[in-house]
Amino acid sequence: MRILVSGWFLQHPATGTGQYVGEILRHLPRVRPGWTIGVALPEGWAGPLPEGVEPVRVRLPRLPPDFQKLWFEQIGLPGAAARWRADRLFVPYWAPPLRAPAPVIVTVHDLIPLRFPEYRATLAARLYTALVTAATPGAAHLLTDSEASRQDLLQRLRLPPERVTAVPLGVSERFTPRPDPVEDARVRNRYDLPPAYVLYLGGFDRRKNIETLLAVYTWAQDAIGENFPLVIAGRLPEGSSRLFVDPRPLARAWGLEHVVRTIGPVAEEDKPALYRGASAFLYPSRYEGFGLPVLEAMACGVPVVASEIPALMELAGDAAYLIPPEDARGMAGALIAVLVDTALGRTLRERGIRRAAAFTWIACAQRTAEVMEGSTP
Repeated sequence: MRILVSGWFLQHPATGTGQYVGEILRHLPRVRPGWTIGVALPEGWAGPLPEGVEPVRVRLPRLPPDFQKLWFEQIGLPGAAARWRADRLFVPYWAPPLRAPAPVIVTVHDLIPLRFPEYRATLAARLYTALVTAATPGAAHLLTDSEASRQDLLQRLRLPPERVTAVPLGVSERFTPRPDPVEDARVRNRYDLPPAYVLYLGGFDRRKNIETLLAVYTWAQDAIGENFPLVIAGRLPEGSSRLFVDPRPLARAWGLEHVVRTIGPVAEEDKPALYRGASAFLYPSRYEGFGLPVLEAMACGVPVVASEIPALMELAGDAAYLIPPEDARGMAGALIAVLVDTALGRTLRERGIRRAAAFTWIACAQRTAEVMEGSTP
């Protein structure tokens, strides 16, 4: 079988979608060694590809970046599938073409643009969302990351249940609780980390609930702030806006500057040590399709305090302390308990490691391959 994968997000490896397509491309040749696997790439991109994957170049017209992406998805990708004689076209994010020469399998990680109006506030966003929504029923099969997201798809897009499959993501073997003294010390020095800290890593768009993240420390700072400051990792927005929240003005306004530290972007190779060094991981997101940072934290042996929302309840089970996302006081109490009660912290650590071990990229690739095999024109 000849499988062509859209590789647009390989240009953005730090994004969740970029990580997903990279892992699928690494593991798909292992579970189906007899397949011919190609990845459609914008001409000029020259990053490394996994063994067993061949590049299929797509020449882009001279257009603004957003229109180049749209052209790639709707015209360039189907054209490449036809030239390459693909038996299946796999689009690993929500952007199916309206027409394609082969059955299309699409991964819809979440339905954020449909659930949150602020994500489609501009005309361009509304038109793009309308386009991919209209194209979705034409796909042969849809994958999504969790049963919670699957129910979202069935309810909001009114698709036949047999055409939507939940395939959980995996966690890389790099994320391990085993200490690496040299690497851990290097990361601690590189980011000037405190001796003990609570970690947040997960973006700054509105659904991530940055207000509650900081509000937790308005309740918890007297008890734990001095010994366990909040370390916020990731590329900060340039001020707050309709879509993004900058935590720095909130920290100043709420008198939290002495217990909140921002460290900026974190290199992918530094993330395991950053997680391992944390005493707890705090994740108050309002909505997730899966919750990969929670899985990574659990895999690194970090006790997790997170939102009691469907996707995270499904992912973490009893391996995390889950609190409703708007309950900052309750989340503060949970965080204090995890840090002060050593037995509770140890229990969550052990449960998290066991739980994370059930989520592997090889299993994700295997289930994805099975769906591709079962998808017919």
